[in-house]
Amino acid sequence: MKILVINCGSSSLKFQLIDSESEEVLAKGLCERIGIDGALTYTPAGGEKEQYEKAMPTHSEAITYVIEALTNEKTGVIKSLDEIQAIGHRVVHGGERFTSSVVITDEVKAEIEACNDLAPLHNPANLIGINACEKLIPSAKAVAVFDTAFHQTMPPKAYLYGLPYEYYEKYRIRKYGFHGTSHSYVSKRCAELLNVPYDSVKTIVCHLGNGASISAVDRGKCVDTTMGLTPLEGLIMGTRCGDIDPSVIEFICNKEGISPSEAMTVLNKKSGVLGLSKGLSSDFRDLQGAADSGNEFAAGAIESFCYSVAKHVGSFAAAMNGVDNIVFTAGIGENNCIVREKVLEYLTFLGITIDKEANAVRGEEITISTPDSLVRVMVIPTNEELAIARETAALV
Repeated sequence: MKILVINCGSSSLKFQLIDSESEEVLAKGLCERIGIDGALTYTPAGGEKEQYEKAMPTHSEAITYVIEALTNEKTGVIKSLDEIQAIGHRVVHGGERFTSSVVITDEVKAEIEACNDLAPLHNPANLIGINACEKLIPSAKAVAVFDTAFHQTMPPKAYLYGLPYEYYEKYRIRKYGFHGTSHSYVSKRCAELLNVPYDSVKTIVCHLGNGASISAVDRGKCVDTTMGLTPLEGLIMGTRCGDIDPSVIEFICNKEGISPSEAMTVLNKKSGVLGLSKGLSSDFRDLQGAADSGNEFAAGAIESFCYSVAKHVGSFAAAMNGVDNIVFTAGIGENNCIVREKVLEYLTFLGITIDKEANAVRGEEITISTPDSLVRVMVIPTNEELAIARETAALV
């Protein structure tokens, strides 16, 4: 079965065409600057990357160009749209309604729309992609795979905030968590690589990228995660502040003369390591280069990030009353050996010892702890698209 995986952002659309039996990526690409001037990057398996500038007023035009690329006589990988039997859509927020992936119906779309308040930048874009694909590829079954679904196994003690309970009853204000597709894939892959049952181990997954989150997976079930009602909670991230005293928002508004909405923009887009480095960069490659050249703010931003990660890993080890495996994934987690080492220096109390030679490897599945380490530490590259394809294949 050939499955088209679609990941719609507000102005972008990532895609992969995957053969569900071999799990081979037949083609992949990215549409950027949708609604502005538009650009398409397309790479067929075994072929060269192609880049085009194309007008994309909406996601419908973007998906039209994706179809044209996939069916192109010279570099396309399918002869007709009939070969695409299913489409897996990444949907950011499923609220409490969706605890697993579902085949998309009109009722499902209405429920996704009802979650727009919880993810105003993402869910509307996800729905645009769903509707566009329904119109252009009507013969393919469509599946919604939710970022929040994996975390729906959290108990109330983990997901409830210390607020009046009526706010949960009326507005469903609670911790939801995100990056669920990645956390699910990586925790399962960890058990697979170790050849142990998924429901027999305690694993902490550190998804560290520009957006970053950690999950505690206790014998196959997520029992806690760092992101909350929105992706703002938890770790210090690229541009997000992570955990802060809520009173800071009112304080900033009063001092700067700005609205709460403007303050939230600061917390989401101007904070994190970008803010701590005095606006230098949210990219750890830039920060590390500056830190190596003596920039104290870049060095301080990296230190704060690593401390934030280590602190949450330690709390999740306590939440599960122990941990068997700690896994690093995503852009920083997979490729930045300095960040991994700094994080793990805080966790030697768990009996962790690191193989520095193994830790120097980038972007590969590898164990970076020594054989005598009491906790196994691994790097496992995430593959959210494959996880979405697997979920889609299982349903259709």
